This record gives sequence, structure tokens and C-alpha cells, in this order.
Amino acid sequence: MTDAHFDYIIVGAGTAGCLLANRLSANRSKRVLLIEAGRKDDYHWVHIPVGYLYCIGNPRTDWLYNTEPAEGLNGRSLRYPRGKVLGGCSSINGMIYMRGQSRDYDHWAEVTGDARWRWDNALPYFKRHEDHHQGGDDLHGAGGEWRVDKQRLRWDVLDAFAQAAVQAGIPATDDFNRGSNEGVSYFEVNQKNGWRWNTAKAFLRPTCYGRPNFEMWTNAHVKRLLLQTEADGSQRCAGVQVWNGHEMVSAQAEQAVLLCAGAIGSPQLLELSGIGQANLLQQHGITPVIDLPGVGENLQDHLQIRAVFKVKGVKTLNTLANSWWGKAAIGLEYVLHRSGPMSMAPSQLGAFTRSDPSQPWPNIEYHVQPLSLDAFGEPLHPFPAFTASVCNLNPTSRGTVHIQSADHAQAPRIAPNYLATDADRQVAADSLRVTRRIAAQPALAKYQPEEWKPGTQFQTDDDLARLAGDIGTTIFHPVGTARMGRLDDPLAVVDSELRVRDGRGGVVQGLRVVDASVMPTITSGNTNSPVLMLAERAAELLIQADNKASGKS
Repeated sequence: MTDAHFDYIIVGAGTAGCLLANRLSANRSKRVLLIEAGRKDDYHWVHIPVGYLYCIGNPRTDWLYNTEPAEGLNGRSLRYPRGKVLGGCSSINGMIYMRGQSRDYDHWAEVTGDARWRWDNALPYFKRHEDHHQGGDDLHGAGGEWRVDKQRLRWDVLDAFAQAAVQAGIPATDDFNRGSNEGVSYFEVNQKNGWRWNTAKAFLRPTCYGRPNFEMWTNAHVKRLLLQTEADGSQRCAGVQVWNGHEMVSAQAEQAVLLCAGAIGSPQLLELSGIGQANLLQQHGITPVIDLPGVGENLQDHLQIRAVFKVKGVKTLNTLANSWWGKAAIGLEYVLHRSGPMSMAPSQLGAFTRSDPSQPWPNIEYHVQPLSLDAFGEPLHPFPAFTASVCNLNPTSRGTVHIQSADHAQAPRIAPNYLATDADRQVAADSLRVTRRIAAQPALAKYQPEEWKPGTQFQTDDDLARLAGDIGTTIFHPVGTARMGRLDDPLAVVDSELRVRDGRGGVVQGLRVVDASVMPTITSGNTNSPVLMLAERAAELLIQADNKASGKS
């Protein structure tokens, strides 16, 4: 494999990488290499929806990152799952199909100076790969690779929560993906016939596997990008250096290296390759090639605040799964019908609303579950309960991701800096009050909801903000660490076409970043499907650039 030559090299076979591999290898004259640090997605728990419980925290499928202790979390560190398996995070995530709000993309267009990122222009790229269960229309696609299904179960307690949300002033909706996601409804999910639908199934099998111009390396860790200085002094990315478990090998890219390692992996690889903050790189013995101060900065994530309510007289997963008979019934239902709790996404019911009436748009999102536990990975509580997790969709806190050494095998330092601003702490306090208002509505009264966590004795802004730090956890949506921006923006890492800046007013030839790290601001909802839209746009840009270079129209 040493010095193998390809037209395109894609680093990371996750959400973006799988789609790019599909689109670029469709041209049989182009040799495409897809590199994945993890294993193939042949672990059975990847494909059973509830299997996220066995994939997160499992070295077979997860990078096993942890965050730095955070002042806003009262000194706590969080587990920070990232997919280390074919399909990336789409193989271990919550499967929720969510685009965000139209204003998210209009804002991207504003900060990049590129109108092509506006919602109206982004929508066709969502539809291009979509296969919506209701078929195609002005807002949804049909026949694409990315399956969007209805969930295959309902819960009385969640139906009651939805009714209570309406009574609290949140409108009912049947579609969160029209550009304004305000309302309450069951989430749509990336599943097919009760199985998880990850990007490896959608975009690699069987299409890419049957193409002679497509090659994939798994269990292969990219150590660094291979940069070279051209005669005119400009920089070009010529390929990658890879540790395959036995030896260090290199692969050369004739046209482009596409960095799709995610909001944690992509800034790490840029820094290991000499692209980043010069002072930081020198501290770790790395010679700076391009001084880009924005690399690893601007980390944003959704912090969820989990309120737990005990209930009476209604079935929840706590009671159903706390007996052998209940577990057997759950397994049998899935085997026979591909439905029931084993087909569950981690959260089934969603709601988008305002943390207080002065907010100009829905700024918080609920993930509601018919279960409760002390922390992810811990046993379910022995009493019936539901959890209403709420997150600030547009946090103002900003964190960082930076290398800790020049060793590519050492995890970077991840510091999300949650609840660092007064604005975020106020939204946290207000959102807990919204949760209480919903729980107090007549629709839930028959189940006698009792706030078990955080507890009704806590009422003041300071109390609730401190408690948010005690009970808040990530929903695993890191973005922004190699963000898009105008060429005159000193903290932009890539331009509006996702090309890495060269620090001299131009771009590095043959190097683009295509993943959640390029988002200037986090989308107002779950981030997986927006990454597919980004990749769809990037694939078109690359194909257009190739056609232009070859003289095609």
C-alpha cells in the first residue's frame, strides 16, 4: 500500500465520508480511497436501534473521549462519545432526523458571504439523498439513500406529555423539518424496517463495494496530512500518512484530500500536520506550516438538562425492563415485528419552544423518554418515570479542541466550556421552569407526576443554573472547530467552499474539510443530517471543479 495513488482521499468513513465516497466514486475514471480508523460495522448492536446502549462506551465502536472538567458543570467531566466504526456517529447516535431551522442556514450565508448556504438553497441538498416515508414533495425527497421513517412504537405517557405541551402553549406539529421546527411531535428516525439505517448501509453498500475504482482501508489511523510547498510558495496537500496497525504507509492524492474526521478529529489532524495556532504547535514540537488561530476554537454543543418525573398508573420502560418476563417480551416483540422498545431511538418524543416569551424563535428542544436513570450506562430506576431532557439550541458558550502532544494516538483535550455565559445559565434556569409548566398540565395529572430530579425545592435562577451544571449532559453534537468564514475573517479555518485557508489570503490546494467542524454556528436541532447536506454540497463543488479543470461544462 506504500505510496498508493488516488484521485481523492477521504479521511473518516463517518456521516460525511460515506456520502462523499459514493458521489465521487460514481465517476469510474476517479480512484477514491476511504480511510477509517475504526472497524467495519459488522457488530450486531450497531444495527439494532437500542444497540446504542452497547456501542457508546465500547472501544469497538467509540473513541472513548472525555471532556475536561468544566466550571459550568461544577467541576464535572463528561463522557464524549464519537463513532469509531464504519458509518461513524451514524452507527451509534440517536437516529433522529432533524435539519434545524431555516434561520441557521441564512446565518451561515451571512457570515460566509455566500448565499448558496441559505435555507432555500440548502433544501435541495437535503432532498437529494432523502427517502421520506411519506414520499416526495416540496420539502422532502423520495428514492434517495437516506431513509427517514416513522417510529414503530408509542407510549401512553409520551402521548400525555405531548397533550400537556399543547396545553402549555406549544403547538402540535407533524413535521419538524419545514424550516421552523416549533411544536411537539414524535421524532422521525433514520431507520428502515425497524433496523438502524447508518451511512455505511445507505451510501457504501452495495454501491461503492461493487466499484473497481473504490478502495477502503479500515483500522487505519491517519497520522498527518502530507503538505508540500509549491514553486510559487503556496501550499498543497499531496496525501496522507497512515498507521495501518503494522507499519506507516502513505497515500498520494492527485486532486484532493477531504478531511471528514469530525469536530474532534479534524482539528486534531490539522494541528498534527502543522496547521493551527503557531504557539500551540511549537509547544508540542510541531513545526507550524500555516498559522491558523481558529483551528480547534469555536466548539459548540447542545447540553441537555434532564428532569425526571415519577409517575403512577402508566407503563414506562423502567418497570417493563426490570423483570425477566418484561425483557423476554421486549425481545420477542422485536424478533417477531421489529417493533417495541428494542426499536426505540434514545428519545421518542420531541418539542421545540421558547425558554421565555421574549425569545424571537424556538430556542430550546426537548428529548422526552419513557424511562429514567442516574446517568447514561447506569441501570434504570426501579420506579415508573419519564425523563424530559431540554437543551439550549443556540448556546453562546464556546469551547476548544486542541492536541495534547504530537502523538496522533493521544486523544485531544476537549473543553466544551458549558454554561460559561450568563445568557446560557439563564436559558438553563428558564427551560427547567418550562418543563415544570408542562408537567403541571391536566393531560398528565392522571399519572400524578412527581419531580424527582432536580426537585421542586429549587426555585431561584441561581439554584436552577447550579443544578443544570449538576445534571446536564451532552447530546453529542460538537460542531464549529474548523468553521467557515470570509477570507478576511481571522478565525475562519475554511472558506465557503470548505477549502482550508493558507494564512496568506488564499487556500491550501487540494485540501477541504467536510464535517460538522465547518459549521460557523450550531444548527437548531440534531446535527447528523445537516452534515449529510454539507457533504452533498461538497461533492457537487468537487465534481464541478473537476469538470472545469477538464474542460467540461
